[in-house]
Amino acid sequence: MELFHGSYTEVSEPKILSNQRTLDFGAGFYLTSNVNQAIRWAKSVSRRRKIELAMVNKYSFAEKNFENLKVLDFPIANGEWLDFVVSNRQGKLMAQEYDLIVGPVADDSTLRVINDYMDGVYSKDEAVHRLLPQNLTDQYAFLTDKSLQYLTFVEGSKL
Repeated sequence: MELFHGSYTEVSEPKILSNQRTLDFGAGFYLTSNVNQAIRWAKSVSRRRKIELAMVNKYSFAEKNFENLKVLDFPIANGEWLDFVVSNRQGKLMAQEYDLIVGPVADDSTLRVINDYMDGVYSKDEAVHRLLPQNLTDQYAFLTDKSLQYLTFVEGSKL
């Protein structure tokens, strides 16, 4: 399978950086199977860092490697996924026992719903109901050095 990482630079040797901000699935190296999502991430990080260069890095990952890793898979944005994301965004670090987590990405379009859920404006059921029509793309969070060993860098492409 092909996976993509949006950045401001080529990332031929992925690393897990310490968690500088709260992310959906904790500190890790994040990828997506959706190249358009990776392009949006690349442009966003370049804008944030005030760097003109934006790049999409492409990797291959053999699906058979899932059996060698401790994987948590959220096939859809449901209540379990929502609570997991909220816990990680609150710094509770729920992902520590996994090598790889796969699931929908909570992005800028979903942030308001997630924040309202965290503030008690929406119940879990109402928040999930509001997230379902969002057509959320996927994300793959590689959380351990072991998981990164199964990623093969293919190329970096400037946007």
